[in-house]
Amino acid sequence: MTLPHTTPSRSVRRLLTALVATGSALLLAACGTDPTAASAGADGGPDRPMGHIHGIAVDPDAGHVVVAAHGGLYVVGDDGPTPVGPSIDLMGFTIGADGAYLASGHPGPGTDLDQPVGLVRSTDGGRTWAAVSRGGESDFHGLTAAEGLVAGFDGELRVSADGREWETRAVPSAPHVLAAAPSGARLLATTADGLLATDDRGASWRTVDTPELLVAVDWADDDTVVGVGLTGRIVVSEDAGATWASGPRELGELSAVHAHRDGTSLVVLVVADEGVLRTTDQGATSTRLW
Repeated sequence: MTLPHTTPSRSVRRLLTALVATGSALLLAACGTDPTAASAGADGGPDRPMGHIHGIAVDPDAGHVVVAAHGGLYVVGDDGPTPVGPSIDLMGFTIGADGAYLASGHPGPGTDLDQPVGLVRSTDGGRTWAAVSRGGESDFHGLTAAEGLVAGFDGELRVSADGREWETRAVPSAPHVLAAAPSGARLLATTADGLLATDDRGASWRTVDTPELLVAVDWADDDTVVGVGLTGRIVVSEDAGATWASGPRELGELSAVHAHRDGTSLVVLVVADEGVLRTTDQGATSTRLW
């Protein structure tokens, strides 16, 4: 079923425009020193506040859920989130095609990285990070990676084949979240003016019709896109954005999404009200991971 894009109201557009302009995730007020706490594990050092969550993913090798937040990286286990590695304000986070973690943001106390960190990379699950490029220059609030493509937004849209040499691209509206298809063939950007798509690494863009204004999107595979909207519903397209179906209920204030295939099941993780929900039926039922 094809669902038409709902033209956002002036107030809704103003909200997302403000979020994009500041580079923050949904609910900027939550981005302060929210004392959401996590217990430290063997790799996590002392207890530290998590703060607002900016990204969520599943480690392709270990299989566990990771969240990127103001307080750094956390692994979500049966006992909740455990901090891993140094305290870095992770404004942008993604996992590359090779399984390495890529991130951007600001170094915490005692962290030997530039301010801002530019693009940094971890090959040990976030325990240590190494500078890749644009240290002292870029704070990528939008960041995504796929086969042969890294894209980030730091006030300018920048694309790279390897994360080291970058080209600047024009984009019709400032991206809030970037999401690249696993093959790197298509890049999506959520913006205050709707969802944008490019098939040529940002050389040209088009608007994608969606059921509502989307805050964040992710690709489960090259055909399946999952998004979360301002109403708190999960929307899914299984034809790369041509048509969409909306989930049956509102799940709260959703600010980040991860999607992957587990056999025939579409698994979706969302950050909802500063916790994480898991669903395999587009939100009809869900399990709170913490």
